[in-house]
Amino acid sequence: MKIGELAKRSGLSAHTIRYYERIGLLPYADRDQSSQRDYDASILIWIEFLGRLRTTGMPIRDMLRYAALRERGVDTEAERRELLEQHRERVRAHVVELQACLLVLDTKIAGYAGLEQRMKDYDATLPEHRRKPAGTRAARAR
Repeated sequence: MKIGELAKRSGLSAHTIRYYERIGLLPYADRDQSSQRDYDASILIWIEFLGRLRTTGMPIRDMLRYAALRERGVDTEAERRELLEQHRERVRAHVVELQACLLVLDTKIAGYAGLEQRMKDYDATLPEHRRKPAGTRAARAR
């Protein structure tokens, strides 16, 4: 498939695909008779995996290391597994941190929901039971 089709199917821009190829995240594509890149559809699986690594916050240098190990073949499986296991631990720690942040957000949102209820209760009271806002005075007769 041509680079435009790969971009469309992968969700990456053609510029990003060329960049990934240039830095070594993607293998160099075969070229057709007119020297245009011609990608095999199997590259989509690798691009999806790279996207997952990117989404989970893996630094490009680690992605490059993984890609280089992958290129070297099955003899590097233990190193690749170790790299992924280390990244998994960082992702798990980040998930715990995000869950703590989510709890704070949920608590804050619940507080605002309580404020809305308090305001409804306040608005439902009779006007004579309300205090005058601070800083206001009764009008004097002149």
